[in-house]
Amino acid sequence: MPAIDGAELAQIAAQLSACVREAGSLALSMFGGPVRNWTKAESSPVSEADIAADRLLRERLTAIDPQIAWLSEESVDDPARLSARRVWIVDPIDGTRAFLDEHPDWAVSAALVDNGRPIVACLYAPVTKHFFMATVGSGATCNGDTITATDGTSLAQSRIAGPKRFLERLAAVSPPFTVMPRLHSLALRFARVAKGELDAAIAGGNSHDWDLAAADLLVHEAGGALGPVGGGVITYNLPVPRHGMLVAAGRERHATLIELIRDERLTPS
Repeated sequence: MPAIDGAELAQIAAQLSACVREAGSLALSMFGGPVRNWTKAESSPVSEADIAADRLLRERLTAIDPQIAWLSEESVDDPARLSARRVWIVDPIDGTRAFLDEHPDWAVSAALVDNGRPIVACLYAPVTKHFFMATVGSGATCNGDTITATDGTSLAQSRIAGPKRFLERLAAVSPPFTVMPRLHSLALRFARVAKGELDAAIAGGNSHDWDLAAADLLVHEAGGALGPVGGGVITYNLPVPRHGMLVAAGRERHATLIELIRDERLTPS
């Protein structure tokens, strides 16, 4: 499979944008109404809106290039993706609990991954009408406006979102910071770092490719960093698409957080 040039990347980004907007509109049309839902593995909720958006995205995106593989939270995993250079990684509704409880913090998340890293990404929160987009090397936007992660090194007075118990332990080894409400949608939590509305965000573990791929590119293209506490970046499309603790922040603050998190006092007893 040949490399994607700039013109082709822009075309794919436009196609992805249209598909994600369409899926978001479909999900929004079902939001607040009687929606059949049930529980799947690991006590995770799923609804007929998730399935409908997933079906629409798969139909539209796989038509762009049949050689691109598919990985979605709501589709049966096809191991053929492991031999593909490129894969669509999709969460048709990230934050299904919020969707079912009629809260606004849910989103449609989709990214094209090439050799393990996202190169095009869209994240759409239909209730609040926030549409995030990024292409590798071209920056990140929200509703067409360029977004940038906050700079700085210190955690003092920083706005941080993440698991409550972990942040309580972090506060014991850190300058005072502000604990922000934890969003149901992990993708939106990280996107708010890209937008500069949060100075840092933490995922406590057990997140999946579909929760992360689009937000990952947004954060990096906004001048931030998102990665595991052991260092490096996230690699996508592995046999087990699950990840441990992750941290997102501006690059300098990210380094500060990683150093603090490695403090032995943060290890649960």
